[in-house]
Amino acid sequence: MHVPDGFINAPTSAATGVIAAGAVAVSLRGARRELDERTAPLAGLVAAFIFAVQMLNFPVAAGTSGHLLGGALAAILVGPYTGVLCVSVVLLMQGILFADGGLTALGVNITNMAIVTTVVAYALFRGLVKVLPRTRRSATVASFVAALVSVPAAALAFTLMYAVGGTTDVSIGKVATAMIGVHVLIGIGEAVITALTVGAVIAVRPDLVYGARGLTQKLKLRVNGELVDAPDTEPEPEPVPAAARTSHRKVWAAGLVASLVLAGFVSFYASANPDGLEKVAADHGIDAKAEEHAVADSPLADYGVKDVDDARLSGGLAGVIGVGVTVVAGTGVFWAVRRRRTDDASPSDTTNTTSTTSTTSV
Repeated sequence: MHVPDGFINAPTSAATGVIAAGAVAVSLRGARRELDERTAPLAGLVAAFIFAVQMLNFPVAAGTSGHLLGGALAAILVGPYTGVLCVSVVLLMQGILFADGGLTALGVNITNMAIVTTVVAYALFRGLVKVLPRTRRSATVASFVAALVSVPAAALAFTLMYAVGGTTDVSIGKVATAMIGVHVLIGIGEAVITALTVGAVIAVRPDLVYGARGLTQKLKLRVNGELVDAPDTEPEPEPVPAAARTSHRKVWAAGLVASLVLAGFVSFYASANPDGLEKVAADHGIDAKAEEHAVADSPLADYGVKDVDDARLSGGLAGVIGVGVTVVAGTGVFWAVRRRRTDDASPSDTTNTTSTTSTTSV
């Protein structure tokens, strides 16, 4: 659903740019609370994994394909604020290096693919885990439903933006019907990928899944013949089963290898059909005023390495480069945010230490 330049007019693109910038600023602050010793090492990897899986277009209907958006996956794994940043990093890398998604439409794409999907998915996910049995299997089920709903939600958001600032005269009713219809199908693929990934991480290190923390069955007591919830006590860190005590480094390494394999090899077998937005745009004339990408002559444009004639090698190299650049950029961003959190805490710690020292001296 990468919107190219020319689909949305300049005023609306600028407005969504302001919205996206504000959301990223808020997310940078919110991510300081989410990026703890468990989340921080995985955030850059999650961005790289989303980049890799987005290269794997899967068929959803005759002549149409879809790909992962990633907002639900990122929010559940590393938190909603960090999730917005993960997808934003991916979109920035794709727009600058691979000419995928217009640069003037970057605000539109971040709003659709990073903000809407993350907010909708995480809100629904948290709502579901509160009403479902408090088990890890419920977290996987909730992630499936949340991811499924997040994709048509993003399609609806694009339709609303097009209704406000579309550059062609097209019936909004037809656009909405086509966009939401095809993206419900794409959402099924998104849901499967998200649930499988979340389930795999839960099986290995459940404590690393941000959205699934604390999902232990509440203790019941029998009082006068009836089962009631035990009184709340001070929460303790969720224990990790002995069979699932895989180190952070092993999880990170396995995730990176999987991302490299998906982007560097499996992506060659992805569907060549246009994705949902491209198909709807071509069928309904939305793309009549589409503009050439500002970096269309990039050495990595269209996910291929310039001057490498072998298509398999060219696409594989581009995928590997993309994963590498994204994991480095993402890790750098999240390391800086994490360090800022530490720096912000330092003055308080210093003050407390000084106060204690002074009291002791007196």
